[in-house]
Amino acid sequence: MSRDQNAGRIHSVRIDNSAFERVEEFKYLGTIYFVFQVAIEKISKVKIYRSIILPVVLYGYETWSLTLREERKLRVFENMVLRRIFGPTRDEITGEWRRLHNEELNDLYCSHNIVRVIKPRRMRWAGHVARMGEERGVYEALVG
Repeated sequence: MSRDQNAGRIHSVRIDNSAFERVEEFKYLGTIYFVFQVAIEKISKVKIYRSIILPVVLYGYETWSLTLREERKLRVFENMVLRRIFGPTRDEITGEWRRLHNEELNDLYCSHNIVRVIKPRRMRWAGHVARMGEERGVYEALVG
């Protein structure tokens, strides 16, 4: 990659023997797209995580039988996403960059972790199914 020393912005990317230049707009399938230089703020990234990524990850969670191992995997995934959103932090003592600790991520995220979101929702779903009646197949699957 070649960089402009004054601005620190990438002007072109070289992959193998092909060079791709940075553009402000491009046309794809007949539509012109504009590339904005401003980075998405962390608040917007958190909103995207909550509204797009989390529902995809939690699809069908009502029927999951969560084991401790699966709960841990979900927490690891969430911490990985949050570390990407909030980025590294500079250590106050050494001045070096480091990854955020889990407690720091929880403080920055200001919301329940993914497992604490699933459990009450599953109980709410179980309540709906219990009120459906015994003739419904979903009820039989829940109590079976």
